[in-house]
Amino acid sequence: MGMSAGGGPGVKAEPNVTPMIDVMLVLLIIFMITIPQINAGFTAVPPDGQNLRPHPEIEGDQVLGIDDQGRYYLNKKPVRNEDLETLVKQIYSVRTEDKIMYVKAHKDLQYLKVVDALDRLAKSGVAVAALITEQLPGTESLLESDHIMPGLKAPGAK
Repeated sequence: MGMSAGGGPGVKAEPNVTPMIDVMLVLLIIFMITIPQINAGFTAVPPDGQNLRPHPEIEGDQVLGIDDQGRYYLNKKPVRNEDLETLVKQIYSVRTEDKIMYVKAHKDLQYLKVVDALDRLAKSGVAVAALITEQLPGTESLLESDHIMPGLKAPGAK
């Protein structure tokens, strides 16, 4: 029942946006489905260990070792894979701070097994899992601060 003031029956020049909205919704749905599938196939390549800082083991540090067969060693003691979560829960349930676990895995171990161990640690109360690596053979750190001789101060240090 719309009436136009003045003028006779003329051509209306109003855009019809319904088809454009339909196309946009279809594209949105397509992208919502395909983008997660693209990201799911992404594999990360771990970085090489060249600029590493030494981390001396301190008493109280908890270290999980994983050998090339996927067997676990908690603080250098063999542990059954089924008992790992229970033992880690016992250690970290009494700690109020410093819930860090160092993980040292064999270089030939499948990365999937390392990720599985990290998931099990997270479920067991470990707040931070730090991966231990070694300096690549034949390389040295490129960081200037790593080449300071003992007893000398770093440039700019007081």
